[in-house]
Amino acid sequence: MTPLHIRPATLEDTDLILRFVRELAVYEKAEDQVKATPHHVHRTLFSEHPTVHGLICEQGGTLVGFAVYFFN
Repeated sequence: MTPLHIRPATLEDTDLILRFVRELAVYEKAEDQVKATPHHVHRTLFSEHPTVHGLICEQGGTLVGFAVYFFN
């Protein structure tokens, strides 16, 4: 099995993150509840003091998943 590579999300991953969010929403039959926009992703993940952090998972050069986390 090809190993997973996990890396921090970057600003260039914005469209990818939104795609993954929408795909998850479709799977959960909640597509109408997705309100995230590129601006929202930029503000929460990539501002000077982000409130949320993201990770991108790749396997064999294919983007296969993401995770978001925050500290409380």
